[in-house]
Amino acid sequence: MTLAKPWLAHYESGVPAEINPGTYNSLTDLLEQAFKQHASRDMAAFMGAHWTFAQVDELSKALAGYFQSLGLAKGARIALMMPNVPQYVVAIAAVLRAGYVVVNVNPLYTPRELEHQLKDSGSEAIVILENFAVTLQEVIRKTPVKHVVLAAMGDMLPFAKGALVNFVVRNVKKMVPAFELPNSGGIQVTTFKKALSVGRGANYKRPTQSPTDVAFLQYTGGTTGVSKGATLLHRNVVANILQNEAWFTPQLSKLGGQPLVAVCALPLYHIFALTVNYFMGARMGSMNILIPNPRDLPAVIKTLSNYRINQFPAVNTLFNALANHPDFAKLDFSGLKVSMGGGMAVQQATAEKWRQVTGCAIVEGYGLSETSPVATANRLDNTQYNGSIGLPLPNTEVAILDDDGNHLPIGGVGEIAIRGPQVMAGYWQRDDETAKVMTADNFFRTGDVGIMDETGMVKIVDRKKDMILVSGFNVYPNEVEQVVNLHPGVMECAAVGVPDAKSGEAVKLFVVRKDTTLSEEQLKAYCHEQLTGYKCPKYIEFRTDLPKTNVGKILRRELRDEKK
Repeated sequence: MTLAKPWLAHYESGVPAEINPGTYNSLTDLLEQAFKQHASRDMAAFMGAHWTFAQVDELSKALAGYFQSLGLAKGARIALMMPNVPQYVVAIAAVLRAGYVVVNVNPLYTPRELEHQLKDSGSEAIVILENFAVTLQEVIRKTPVKHVVLAAMGDMLPFAKGALVNFVVRNVKKMVPAFELPNSGGIQVTTFKKALSVGRGANYKRPTQSPTDVAFLQYTGGTTGVSKGATLLHRNVVANILQNEAWFTPQLSKLGGQPLVAVCALPLYHIFALTVNYFMGARMGSMNILIPNPRDLPAVIKTLSNYRINQFPAVNTLFNALANHPDFAKLDFSGLKVSMGGGMAVQQATAEKWRQVTGCAIVEGYGLSETSPVATANRLDNTQYNGSIGLPLPNTEVAILDDDGNHLPIGGVGEIAIRGPQVMAGYWQRDDETAKVMTADNFFRTGDVGIMDETGMVKIVDRKKDMILVSGFNVYPNEVEQVVNLHPGVMECAAVGVPDAKSGEAVKLFVVRKDTTLSEEQLKAYCHEQLTGYKCPKYIEFRTDLPKTNVGKILRRELRDEKK
């Protein structure tokens, strides 16, 4: 089925209707071109030390040689379990250049979560920061992993440049003590430095790769259920890199071609940072400032004070926390051209505060692991908050479907579905789960409820599973949260449904206060002024913080479940 594409008439000047997903045969091609084209530029910065594209080129080729020396078959899965440290930058390129598949792992996973992912992916090797090896030790013998590369915080420093290297050397020793995984049970353990040394002496052979080869298994809960691997092909990620670049270029070109500086505060194991920071950054010759712990706001602000930043992808919680920190406002934002929000809804109060502090509007985008990830985004020249996730990117189609999979007309409320070259090949070894989310005409069903207007702008109403049913009326938590977050006494909040004898479900609001004198009665009165009666919270609970993922998404599910 061919859709009308009203959004094309509303693109920012300079954004094309289509990109060419065949520009590169593989991500390896893209990276190797970037290494050559931007060789002398800095690719990564970490704690004051810098690494050029040429250095990452040499180091990743050496590590790729080591991986190939293990005798793994083409397409073997290699897990990477690290926060944002320079070894991660090298390892991503190395796995792909060796002809293998990257399995990104959250370093804060519990042993149970790690075991599931390693077994489900069939990972035969892992690169892990030694600080997290104790988790691996508990489960490794129950997994297919036979090769462990143990990275230490200081591994990359001999290859770094910059006056602060000695400072880094002194301070990395103050972090979590190293843990050494013993050699036993047929498991081969080596250090990151040793792997580089072995790889330099190995006979690295550049593999033959095609656009349909698997590049990443990106694990996600999907729309429902157990964590499963979104199978992202080289062509999926290449397409999304080029789609994002096309969207960003009109604004970033105003910087006159100077090397761009991006903040990489979202973890590289998250698909948003992986595509927008790592790969698009490589293609455009950007330097990524690696932030290993974005929750340490004073450290983040101190790090950013050393740079004139141009790009800042983040989630609402980080934008909100920084915008409300008094020291953040002292930084130089004269070069900031793109603040892109994703991963969760950007709240109006956050957007307005961020723009007030930085002078740069947050541009909200939308996507999922299954879409590599970006599918829609607001125009970058749009400076006013509109509560929308924007227009479909080039080569992307968005449809609104009813429960039977029928396409709804403009203005209809239904499930957002996406079709385009960035959409995954399916869930890894789960044809049944893939069939649940893919339509016969190749649209991916997101599980999010939305609406499209006549210009092609898409707005999320909410996730299906988060909807609250109050006396037969649908209440969408996003709407309640948007309103409450505009109250000057509220820092952040989350709305969930709880059982109620009278109405079936009632709205419960969890609130972190900005003004500690704010009372339940005051907030309820405010809600009654702003919301129809059935949407108002029946219960309000004040908290010092709210449960979040490591990326910063508020976990409504945990708040719901703790009351059952």
